[in-house]
Formats: sequence, structure tokens, C-alpha cells
Amino acid sequence: MNIAIVAPVSGSQRHHVLSVARELGREHKVIVYNGGSEHRPKTRVAHGVTVDQLDMGDLREVGDYLRGRWSTERPDVIHAHSWSAGLVSLAGADGLNVPITQTFHQFDARHLKVERALGRRADAVVAGSGDEEAALIRMGVPRANIAVVPCGVDTDRFQRQGAAAPRGTQHRLLHVGPLSEERGAHTAVRALPALPGVELVLAGGPEPGELEQDPGVRSLRSLAEQLGVADRVTFLGQVRPAAVPKLMRSADVLITVPRESASGVVAMEGMACGIPVIASAVGAHLDSVVDGVTGLLVPPDRPARVARLTRRLLSDQTLRTALGYAGADRARSRYSWERVCQELLRVYESARA
Repeated sequence: MNIAIVAPVSGSQRHHVLSVARELGREHKVIVYNGGSEHRPKTRVAHGVTVDQLDMGDLREVGDYLRGRWSTERPDVIHAHSWSAGLVSLAGADGLNVPITQTFHQFDARHLKVERALGRRADAVVAGSGDEEAALIRMGVPRANIAVVPCGVDTDRFQRQGAAAPRGTQHRLLHVGPLSEERGAHTAVRALPALPGVELVLAGGPEPGELEQDPGVRSLRSLAEQLGVADRVTFLGQVRPAAVPKLMRSADVLITVPRESASGVVAMEGMACGIPVIASAVGAHLDSVVDGVTGLLVPPDRPARVARLTRRLLSDQTLRTALGYAGADRARSRYSWERVCQELLRVYESARA
């Protein structure tokens, strides 16, 4: 199958798209049309996978470019990631009778009318979670056209076995991701006064050399000082992807409590590493974290509740071990990239039919 993926996305979403492409490229031909600030030559990034970086400044020009490409090299299916990718995919596929699959990742309030129209026009719409599926149905997307396919996790890198980052004798809580209040870092800091003798490691935000100038870091430092826990909070800054599994395996508990979670990837990576997870009961977490079985769920912005659940975990080694094993099993069986791509291929085949 010839698969065209149109994805003017960045950060974790770009990682998701390229991970999908590499897995699909094992048996299929995949071209990723990736958005950037300039047009660069096509690059082969893995077996069966080519990246064609486009300047997404003018969507009309991108649509014309894709129409020219696809007229001579017609794909069997097109997968658009984001509303802008959907628009240029429709323009590029005009008259070619190629099925279009649409993924939004997260909705943009400024473009809800466009997203609603794209959702109704696409041959299939992929939702990352049951929560997103419900939102699409409320938008008017036919339920029969929606398939829930979650984000995946690299279970070769993220696994229970392996080296762990150095640590001291204190229990370690870990937060991975942006340091904004919306992403839950402040909730983790606010929980710390009720957890004496426990350290909190914050991985994310700017590069390590830029920590002192970052407004988010300054805000968190000030909060930690006000609460009297500054000596137990460590800021690592941006951590190399290769080091994240080791860091996760060094923790006693992973806390990931954002107000919204479209992909839930941090919780899944922690689960895959066999680390007990306390996650906010939102978005993709509602699917991936089985409360009391593979982790614990808590409403966002509830530091007292987070502290109470953390004390429960830290005082019960048996419970931590049980959650860790169950989480690792669920991540490996349900969220491996191999499993995710098998489900995507079924969506593609259905759209073609």
C-alpha cells in the first residue's frame, strides 16, 4: 500500500507521526509531507519511509504541489494530521478518488467550523481516545466514520528492565513534560509539603543552561520557596529522549496531571517502564490508566488528593509493584507501535472499501 501522511505538526505530535511512519514502512511505502518553514529535498529516514518537508506558509500552494505529486504518483490512502493538513489534502486529492483519513490530535477553537467540515468530509476520522471520540460526535461527525486508535509507545525503549538514573535515598516523584500550570507541574509542587522526606524531580521546559531565565521555572521556584520545599525540588530542564527511560525507572511514582491530555503519552511511557502512575482523569488517561489496576486517577488541580494517593503508594511496596507490573503489561499489549499500526491499517482498508 502507498500511504501519504500529511503532517504540519511539531514536538510530540511529530514524534508520533514519524513513529507511525517507521512502523508502517516495514511493509508499506510511506511518504510523510511534513510542514516546516522552508521546502527541503526529500529525505529517506527509514526503510520504506521518505520525508518531503514543505513550506506550509501558503496552503493553496501546498495543495497545488500535492495535486501535482499525487497526479503522477497516486497514493492508496491519505492520512491528514491537523486541520491545515486536512485542507491541503482535500485540495491535493481533488478528482483523484483517494480516501482521506483525518486526525486532529487536539482541537483549535479558532478553526472549529473548519474541523467540523473536515470531520464530516473525511472517509474516516481517527480519534486518539474515547474522550476525543465523544467530542467528534458532538461536533456532528458520524459515529460510524470514527475509529479510536490511541497514541503508541516505544516498548523497546520504555520497559521495566534496564538501567536507572542515579538517585539518593529519598523517595522520588517525577514529573515529565512542560512546566506550565496547565500541564500539572504546579500541582506536583503543591503536593510536596504533605510528603515530608520526598523529592520531586521536574524534567522538561527549557534547556538546562536556560533554566534561570525561564518564567515558568521562576514561577515554580517561587512557589516551592513559599511552601518551604525548595530544597526538595530539582529542575533538570529538557532531557535527551534517550535518557528519559532511565529517569523514569529511577522514580518511585510518576505524576502526570495535566488539565487536558490528548495523547497521554507520558503516562504510557511510565507504565511501560513499570513505574506506578498518578494521572489526571482526563482525555487519553481515561483509556490508558485503569484506576487501581495500572495506575491511579485523580481530578486535575487537586494537590491534596495527589499527596494522599502518593502517601498510599509510598507506604505500600506491594501495591507499587502490582501497579507497575500491570501497567507494563498493558502498555506492551495495547499501546505498542506494532499494535497501533495494525489498527491504523484496518482503518485505511475500511476507508478504501
